[in-house]
Amino acid sequence: MLGATYLGANRCQFVVWAPLADCVQVKILDHQSGPWRVSAQGHNATNGSRVISMEKQDLGYHSAVADRIAPGTKYVYRLDGQERPDPASRLQAEGVHGPSHVVDLHAFGWNDAGWQGLYLDDYIVYELHVGAFTAAGTFDAIVPHLDEVRDLGITAIELMPVAQFPGTRNWGYDGVYPFAAQNNYGGPEGLMRLVNACHESGLAVVLDVVYNHLGPEGNYLSDFGPYFTDQYRVPWGQAINFDGPQSDEVVRYFTENALHWVGDFHIDALRLDAIHGITDRNAQPFLQLLAQSVREFARKAGRQIHLIAESDFNDVRFIRPLESGGYGLSAQWNDDFHHALHTLLTEERTGYYRDFGKIEHLEKALAEGFVYSGQYSAYRQRRHGNSSRDIPTRQFVVYAQNHDQVGNRLFGNRLSTRVCFEGLKLAAGMVLLSPYIPLLFMGEEYGDPAPFHYFTSHGDAALIEAVRHGRREEFAAFRWQGEPPDAQSGDIFLQSKLDPSLRQREPHTTLLEFYKEVIRLRRTLPALSERSRDHMQVHSFEETHVLQIRRWSDGGEALLLANFSDEPRTVLLDVAAGEWNQVLDSADGRWRGPGRSVPDCIQSSGEARESLLSLRPKSFALFQRLRHEL
Repeated sequence: MLGATYLGANRCQFVVWAPLADCVQVKILDHQSGPWRVSAQGHNATNGSRVISMEKQDLGYHSAVADRIAPGTKYVYRLDGQERPDPASRLQAEGVHGPSHVVDLHAFGWNDAGWQGLYLDDYIVYELHVGAFTAAGTFDAIVPHLDEVRDLGITAIELMPVAQFPGTRNWGYDGVYPFAAQNNYGGPEGLMRLVNACHESGLAVVLDVVYNHLGPEGNYLSDFGPYFTDQYRVPWGQAINFDGPQSDEVVRYFTENALHWVGDFHIDALRLDAIHGITDRNAQPFLQLLAQSVREFARKAGRQIHLIAESDFNDVRFIRPLESGGYGLSAQWNDDFHHALHTLLTEERTGYYRDFGKIEHLEKALAEGFVYSGQYSAYRQRRHGNSSRDIPTRQFVVYAQNHDQVGNRLFGNRLSTRVCFEGLKLAAGMVLLSPYIPLLFMGEEYGDPAPFHYFTSHGDAALIEAVRHGRREEFAAFRWQGEPPDAQSGDIFLQSKLDPSLRQREPHTTLLEFYKEVIRLRRTLPALSERSRDHMQVHSFEETHVLQIRRWSDGGEALLLANFSDEPRTVLLDVAAGEWNQVLDSADGRWRGPGRSVPDCIQSSGEARESLLSLRPKSFALFQRLRHEL
C-alpha cells in the first residue's frame, strides 16, 4: 500500500514511488518542532528530526519500516536531499505545503457492519459542497442535517471533492493530495464520522474524485515520477500519464486511491469527474482496469459499490459491461437531460444550450437518455454521441441543477432566481418522476436563492490571476453580460452558503413539501417503480409545448402530462379504458399554484381522444390506474 501505513505498536511502513530519485529517505519530524513547509530551494532543515533510509525496490518503489512512529507523527520524503510531502499522504494538517501526518485508519470505531450499500435503482442523490452546506463548513456539521435529508426521501448524499486542496475554500477540483481528506473540513476522522452517521441513517455516500488532473498549487508529484504527460492537453492543468512510459505505476496510484476511499472510508460510490479529460490509448485503459478492481473489491466485501462517470462524450462504451466490450462503469451523468429541460424552462439558447430548446429534445432524453446520439451538433460543429437506447435507465443520473450547471454560470445563479415558482415545481416533476437516477443540488428542494459561485483561496498571485482570466474566457461563448465575481474573494464564498432557515418560510416551506410528495410518489406508485424503457411511452407536441409520459407495470399505469408553455393548454387524451385517478396537480392551491384545472378522476372507455383536459401554464398533472380496478 502506498504512503504511510500504521502497523500498530508504534511501527509504520512507508512506501513511495520515486523512480526519478537515486536516494530516497523518510524524514521523521519531532512533534515539538516548529512548522515545516516546502521552501523555494526544495528543502527545510528541522530540529529534532531523524532520517531513515528507504530500500530501493523494483519499478522505482522505495520502502521502509520504522519504529517509534505514533499516529500523528509528521514526516516528509527526501529525494536526493530535496524534501517533499508524501504523494499518498492521508493527512495534510498544515496544508498542501506542510508535512504529511501518519494516520491510523483502522482505529475508527465503525457501526455499519450490517451495511451493504444500495442498488443503483434505489439511489436518489443529494449533491452538496461540504464548505458551503453549513455555516461551520465541516464534515461533522453535516451530521445534524442527515435526518432532514433522509426525511426528504433522499437515499444517497454526494460530496463534492474533499481531497486536500490549497487554502480553506475551493470547489475541490484543485486537490493535490488525492488520499488526504481536507484538513479544515475535519480530516480523515471527520469524514469517517460522517460516512458512519450516513450509514446509520440508511444513506449511501457518493464521493466525487478527480482523476483527470491535479491542481497546480502544492502539486509536487512531478518531483517523484512521471505522473503527468505533455502528449495531451486538458483545460485544468497537466494531463495524467495513463498510457506513456511508466504509466502502469500511475494507474496503480489512482486505483489504490479509489480502493482507499471505498475500503478505508466505506464510501459507497465514486463519481469520476470529467473522464473526457482522461486520454488513454491502451488496449486495457485505466478506467476499465479501475472498474475491474472496484468490482472485485465489492464482490469480496459483499457490498454494492458503484462508479458513476461524468463525461462530455455521450459514449455508451463507458457504461457498457466489460463482457460487452465496454469499460464497465456503473452509470454516468446525463447533461443532455439537463440541457433539454433547462432550455424549455429558461428559453436560454447561448453556448451549448444552442443545441437544445425543443420539446422533442426532452422527449428523447426521457425515452432514450442521450439527445445527441450521432447527429450534428451546431455547438460542436460536428456529429456527437452514440445511441443509448438500449442502456438501462439506472445507468443515467439526471438533474435540473448541479454544481456545474449552477456554479459555472457568470453569477452562479440558481433556477430559483431564473424561473417562476410553477417552473420550479415542473422541473422537480420532470427529474424525480423520470425513470432515471435523480440528483438534487443542495438547497434546491426549498428554492434557496443563494448563488453558488466558483471560489478559491490560492496563495500564488500568478495562479489567482490565471483563474480570473480563465473564467472570463470560459463565459465568452454564452455572451453573458458583466464581469465574473472574483473567485479569490472570501465574500463570494460566504454568499454561496445555504440559509436553512428558509425552510420554515414561504414559499420555501411549500416547495420543500412538494419535493417530499413527488419523491414519495416516485417510491410508492407501482407504475413508477418499473423503470424499464419497455414499460414507457413518451410523446411530445411541439406546437403546444406539451409532454405526455405513460408508464406501466404489473401493478398499474401512470400518466404524466406536462405543459411547458406560458399559456394554458388543452390536451386530447388517448388512454386505456378504466378509472384514472389524479394523484398530483402541481397547479393545486395546496402547492401555492393558481388552482387546479384537471379533474380528480377520468373515466375512460378506451375510445381515442374522448377526453379533454386543460393544463395550467408551467404545470404537470399525474394520474394512475391500478390493475385491480380493471
